[in-house]
Amino acid sequence: MKLPSGQQSSTPPAPITSQPGKTHEATQPSRETAALSARQQLNQLQLANRETALARVAEVINRQGSGNAEILLDVRGKPLQVNAAIGATELTRGDWVKIMRAGNELHLMGKLAATPEAAISQALAQRMPWQQSLDSGLAKLMTALNRGMIPELTPGQLPASRSPQPLPEAARQALQSLLARLPASNVLAPGAGTQSNTVQQIRQWVAESGLFAESRLAQTPSATLPDLKLAIGRMITSLLTEQGGDPATLFNRLTPLASPGLVQAPLQFPQALALSPPASSSDPTSAGQTLRMLAGMLNRITVNQLHSQILTARAGGETPAPASTMLMDLPWVTPQNEPRVAQVRIEQHKEESASKDRSDKRAAVSEWRLNLAIDLELAGALNFEVSLRHEEVSARVWAEKQDTLKQVNEELPLLRRSLTDLGLEVTDLECRRGSPSYPTTKLEHRLVDTRA
Repeated sequence: MKLPSGQQSSTPPAPITSQPGKTHEATQPSRETAALSARQQLNQLQLANRETALARVAEVINRQGSGNAEILLDVRGKPLQVNAAIGATELTRGDWVKIMRAGNELHLMGKLAATPEAAISQALAQRMPWQQSLDSGLAKLMTALNRGMIPELTPGQLPASRSPQPLPEAARQALQSLLARLPASNVLAPGAGTQSNTVQQIRQWVAESGLFAESRLAQTPSATLPDLKLAIGRMITSLLTEQGGDPATLFNRLTPLASPGLVQAPLQFPQALALSPPASSSDPTSAGQTLRMLAGMLNRITVNQLHSQILTARAGGETPAPASTMLMDLPWVTPQNEPRVAQVRIEQHKEESASKDRSDKRAAVSEWRLNLAIDLELAGALNFEVSLRHEEVSARVWAEKQDTLKQVNEELPLLRRSLTDLGLEVTDLECRRGSPSYPTTKLEHRLVDTRA
């Protein structure tokens, strides 16, 4: 069957049947067993009858005659091996196809066109399963800085004979510079937001989060530009150079380490925050483990970048969406010098104003929304929702602990006064117990779609 790009075929869709492991005689019991097996596999995918879904071509195992092929699909994160009648359509690894369940069969409905959004989505899908949490990664890097790193085994060397070695100089300098610029929680006291130096520090914190790494590098080419993503890249390059060979080739062979929480919900905001163990309690890791961990941290930042682009690209569609969205993880350290992460989502919503300007055109009105999720050791989990429209601001704080809820309520007058001193009109300000309900991000017909 020939598949037009992004559209349903004009002829009935060709069935995709589960590939049996062995060839059996076509008896009634064997047919019933095959049907049961197919139904079980489709039920495991949680795919209802007549329901459509997207699948990624993980591998083209065997191309057969008459336009048939044996294909391994990745459907909702689970592998499914099928026989497919694809006609003259060329399917390759990484392609996205639309499928529909019909009874105990799958119908191949179409192949996604190679649009810029599809290219970003493909890159996002490739990196999603391989993300390492920045806080746990930074804790292990602190251990490597203080206690060294175990070198890789050489031929004939016994594992017990290896002792930790200092980080290479370039990696050590990049890590020290990164850690020195991380903000500490004890420097941001209540009411400090009105101070110009605090505002500047927060701007620096956001700018150096890694979300804008390539843009900043294009504007100011520098080998030592302070930035989380670039610093991780410098550490990776230094460690690979120590191993000899081409760093780019060696990097492509790495299998990044992934954090379990990011594997279960790779696009969820906010991620469930878990307090990292103290860096001093961690054992030194090997050079290989450190490289894999750094690759996972790099993937985490890249996923935030790609996810932000996808959500921004959705603006203007049939589903209401922000004009732009930015997702980022902002590392910080506790007074005990233990790394933590604050998760931030910034959205810009645009709509036409009722008033008209001199050129008789409706002026666009922007509303900025900020969501901040942070977990403090004593106060517990806190979520902030702030909305800014013209000079009007509203804020809502969510606290999981009752004692924290009481303390935040006592600080609300100070927050109101600080916002007023900035020239803003406070329209709503409250604190609630628990946590807010955020949209769940999942793969849909747009590849990455957000549903409330």
